[in-house]
Amino acid sequence: MPLERVSQSFRDLSASFQANPLNNDLVVLKNANAIARSIRNIISTSPGEKFFDPDFGSNVTKLLFENIDEISAISIRDEIENSINNYEPRVSLISVETTPDYDNNAFDVKLTYRIIGIDIPPQQLEFVLLPTR
Repeated sequence: MPLERVSQSFRDLSASFQANPLNNDLVVLKNANAIARSIRNIISTSPGEKFFDPDFGSNVTKLLFENIDEISAISIRDEIENSINNYEPRVSLISVETTPDYDNNAFDVKLTYRIIGIDIPPQQLEFVLLPTR
């Protein structure tokens, strides 16, 4: 049986780079918020955008310009699953649901995952994917 990594907490810097008004340090995201931001960054980063790691990210942004249908939803779901499994070792995916929103030309995404090393219930992350240029 593989060993699970046990950790007290996870911390990441906020992408806004705002200063904390109390101590003028950068705002820090902790635990579930840090991991949720990391997942969003992985999904929204296209391969080749990250220096020295040209494979990092996902092709979701390219898939958003395909026709809005169930086949595209399945392709986006598979791409999200592969990207998170490859680049976010702190989580164990439970499910990824992508639903086409025909009226708004978008996809509704709902991720359910368990954070490895922290004893909290499974987390859900919901967001909308829109094609932007």
